[in-house]
Formats: sequence, structure tokens, C-alpha cells
Amino acid sequence: MLKRLNTTKLISIGILATILFGCGTTPAPVKPTQSQLSLVSAPLQPIEYLNNAANTSNPEQQARYLLLAAHAFINNANTSAATKALNSAKTLLGQNTELLAEYKYLTARVLELTSTYDDALRELNYPSQWQLADWQMVAYYQFKAHLYQEIKQPIEQARQLSLLSVYLPRAQANEVNDKIWHVLQPMHEQTLLDFSHDSATPIFAGWLQLAYIAKHYAINPNELVQHLGKWQYTHPDHPGAIKLPTDLEKALNAKPYRPQNIAVLLPLSGNKASIASSVRQGIMSRYVANPSNKVTINFFDTAEGAHIAYQKAVSSGAEFIIGPLFQSEVEQLQQPTSIKVNKAQTDASANLQSDTQTSAMVEPTAITHQIPQLYLNNIDTFTPNDDIFYFALSPANEANDTAEKLFADGITTPLILASNNAIGHRMAESFNEQWTALTKKTAEVHFYDEGDQMKTTVQKSLGVTDSKERIARIKALLGNKIEADFRSRRDIDAIYMISDNRELPLLKPFIDVNFSVFADPVPLYASSRSRVKDSSRTTALELNNLNISDIPWLLTNSPEADLVTSLWPTWSYSQKRLYIMGYDALELIGKLAQMRALPGYQFSGRSGMLSVSPDGIINRQLSWGRYQRGSLRPQ
Repeated sequence: MLKRLNTTKLISIGILATILFGCGTTPAPVKPTQSQLSLVSAPLQPIEYLNNAANTSNPEQQARYLLLAAHAFINNANTSAATKALNSAKTLLGQNTELLAEYKYLTARVLELTSTYDDALRELNYPSQWQLADWQMVAYYQFKAHLYQEIKQPIEQARQLSLLSVYLPRAQANEVNDKIWHVLQPMHEQTLLDFSHDSATPIFAGWLQLAYIAKHYAINPNELVQHLGKWQYTHPDHPGAIKLPTDLEKALNAKPYRPQNIAVLLPLSGNKASIASSVRQGIMSRYVANPSNKVTINFFDTAEGAHIAYQKAVSSGAEFIIGPLFQSEVEQLQQPTSIKVNKAQTDASANLQSDTQTSAMVEPTAITHQIPQLYLNNIDTFTPNDDIFYFALSPANEANDTAEKLFADGITTPLILASNNAIGHRMAESFNEQWTALTKKTAEVHFYDEGDQMKTTVQKSLGVTDSKERIARIKALLGNKIEADFRSRRDIDAIYMISDNRELPLLKPFIDVNFSVFADPVPLYASSRSRVKDSSRTTALELNNLNISDIPWLLTNSPEADLVTSLWPTWSYSQKRLYIMGYDALELIGKLAQMRALPGYQFSGRSGMLSVSPDGIINRQLSWGRYQRGSLRPQ
């Protein structure tokens, strides 16, 4: 089936469908003369164009009919016939730039389908001196942007889109401008800054500068307004100055949270208190690092029920709530329940210490969330609320992030080895969902059980079991004197191990010894759950060449990390991650409103590169380390 460009997201169907695929009747901006045959679209069947080419003696007209036939063949996914038509047209093109450009464009279209995107880009290169009609320039830049998107070069994609917008009517140009902004938003601000001085494409450079300003100053509205004003003054005719991107306008209007009374809901007693203790220490460490006489933090115990703790926080005059921590507690606050509501609390200026306040029982209802809240976990289903956010150290989200990492590393055929338990299945499912979204195909997954079953699963998944069975059959036929080594699979280019830190020291050696001498070992990846606490050189050497994800704070040495280790020497990596989660939770409060309004804005937290999706979920992009020569080194 013919792979078509995703044009409807960039420009209206009425323009691009005809330009790129010959599926409509939109006229060219420059109307052809009667002696010309328009190349804008190829709505007829290829045979009609071929017949017309055979029945004319005019070389230019023949060339036009052959190019139209090639276009029609591409529309019908017949690349072989399209190539033949292009070859026939090649000798008839002369010096006509319109024909030469169309020949290059259609050749690139065939190469996209039959070769590589890089080959198509090499062909699709118009000399700067060519003077072409707008419809050809639209097709040219649109297709180049599409190819750069396919090879994951967003900077070049945005550059081509910025050149494209010049040739479009205002409405369609605005659609392209929105796409440019969407492409630039996920980029790191240093990347934007590095490419923002491109004098050859000033509109593109202006977009980069605007994206940098929006990202760098997002958390300080006053500075953001100031720098946007300067940018608009120096770029008065830039499309972004004429019409600011929608989410940037929202960010300008978003009011940052500046609470002076912060409530934290955590289990302070009972069997879950030890887990929450790390979060509490992290919150207090962040507070002590930047204390304020105007801000108070109060902790409320969820051991007796999340609703009770929430009600106490409301009664104390909380202006922002962090927590609760456990998923079941988050669900409690979003489930209908009978809660005691203070009538005076509906007035923000009410005197919360007054003896005249009255209370009433209301009908079962869920918390209405009049107070902004940062939950320290996710739930599967919820109704988004502008003032509610979800921050979790989720294994499933980490698997999702790993899929992004493997894709960025150029991996095409990963093998997943996952523990046969609830977490293993959930992480494998999350990885595959993201991998399918990125590649349109699923990854192969094998689940293992502990003990001997682990070795059996590894050998089967690597094809070693089948290889040994073939060797055994040959020896049975020809005798045991036959010498043969097993062979492992060569069709995979990475292995992602979903295991805990008890299983990894067994799983990785099984993988190492089951790669045959005939195959090069593939890259190995693991999640932070696999990180072994034993920091001995022997253990690290056994994990040599393993890539592992974790929060940035645990992959680099720092005085702060050393201090935490000295204060709580028995803490596991999991406890340290919860500590950093608490630290970042308090750090995020003043940034959340802008981060949500500006989805591309990323905050470099200790727990990862953080961003907020429109539904309020905080996404984490983890850092990666690699075991080399007995030590784990940041990548």
C-alpha cells in the first residue's frame, strides 16, 4: 500500500491533497497558459497520460504527460511503473525548471517508498536559483519536512515547515505555524539556543528564539512578558509575533501557585509510615534548603483514612496539598464518600479559628478539589481538573521511557525478558504500547519465572534451545563425534530486561553465556528496579555493558547525595528515590501552572526531566548510565 504523507495535520486537505497526491482539483496559484499542461495534480488513470504522451510530437508535452503518468502510478502505489515513466521523461526535460523540479520531486517520492528517506532527501534538492510556482514550493517544503520527521530530525523538520509557511494563505500558514511550535516544544532549551542564530532562515531562527524564551522564562511570568516584548519588538513581522502560539498565550495568563500554607498528606503511623518517611524527609530537605518565613508546611496522617487527613488539611487553611502517597489513598479521595464539610470554608477569607463556624454532613460525594493538589501517585481513570496534578515514580512510566530511549538509539527489533509477575506484565505492556506508537509494530516479549525456568526462558527466547535440538538430531544421525556449537538468534538488536535487583545478577549471566560465538552481543537495557545495591567492583564487572535508567540524582556524585547517605546509611535506592520525589514535589509547586499551560516546558528536577501533560500528569524522562570497567557511569 502506498505510504502517504500525513498532510491533514499540517495544511488543509484542499491544498495539499492535490499537490502531493493528485487527489483533487485545487488550482495552482499560477494559472497555466493554454499551451501548458498543468502538473499540479494527476486525477486520471496512468494509461490515459501514457496514451496522450504517445499521441503528441511535442517533447515538452510528452514530458508533461509522462510526469503525470508517474504521479498517477505513485498514487496507485505502482512504483515500478512510476520509475519507468520517469526514465522515459528524463531525456525530454531540457532546461525547463518546472519539469526538472517535478522530476526530482516524483523521483524522491519513489525513493521514499522503495529505498530510504535519506536517499529521497538527497534527490529532493532544488538549486537556489530556480524560480518556481508557489504550488511546487509548497510540495517541496512539505515533503522535505515529512522526510525529516521520519528520520527524527525535528530541527530540520521545523526549518522546512518555516520555509513552507511563506507560500501559504494566512489560514493554512497558521496551521503550519502551530505545527512548528508543536515540533519545537519538546526540545531542550540549550538545543534551541544552539540553533537560534541561523541568519540564512530568519523566520526559522525567530521560532527557535521564541521557543527558547517560552521555555527558559516560563516559571517567571514577569520575565517571560519582558523578554517576549523584546522579541516582538525585534521581530515585528514574524508569524509568531503577529499571532502568539495558543499555549504560550495560556502560559502568560496562568497564575503561578504561591501558597503560604502547604499541607502534606502521608501515612505518619502504621505499617506504611516507614515508606512515607523518605518522602517526608525529602520535602523537609527542600524546605530547609530554601526556607521562607511566609511559608508553613503541615503534615497530616492518612493512616486513619485519606478523607480524614484531607478534611483536617482543609480545616487548617491549606492553600496547596501534597499527597497522598499510595494509589489506594488517591482513589479514596476521588471516590464518593460522606465527608464533613465546614460551611465557612467555602469563603476563602473566612476566619478559620472562629468559634462561630458550623459544620454539616453532606451526601456522599467525591472531593471537589477547590484546593490545588499534587498527588504523589497516578490512578488509571480520572477526570482532569486544572488544579490537580499527578506525580508518580511509576515502573510502567519508566518502561514507556525506555521504549523512547531504545527508539532514539536506533533499535528496531528489541527482545523483552520480563519477570512473570504483576509488575513485569504491566511494564512489558507499557513498553509495547509506546513501542507500537513509535514503530507501528510490537516487540517480542518472554516472561520468566525464578529458578531454573529463568535459564530455560532465556535459551528459548534466544533460539538456543532450537539450535541445540538441531545439533542433537544431527549427532543422532551422524554420531557423537560431530563437533558443533549452538547458535543464537541474529534478528534482534537489543534486549530489555524487566527484573528486580535480585533477579538481574542471575539473568544477565544467562544472557551472556547464551550468545553464541557466531553472533555479536546486543545492547542490554534495564530499569532502575534492577539496580543492585551492592556497589562492589566484582558485581559491577558482572554487569559490564549494561545500560540502566535511574533518576539523575542517583547517577552522579554530589555533596548532597553524600550527605543523604551519611544521614541515612541503611536506605535502599528505592528509599532514596522517594526522598527525591518529596524534594521535587515541593520544588514543583511554583512551576506547575506554567508547566501545564506550556506542555513543551521541561523542568530539570532531581528525579528526571519533568513536564506536565494537559491532563495534569507529570512525565519523567530519566537519565541513563552504563556499567563499564567496574563502575556505573552516566551516559
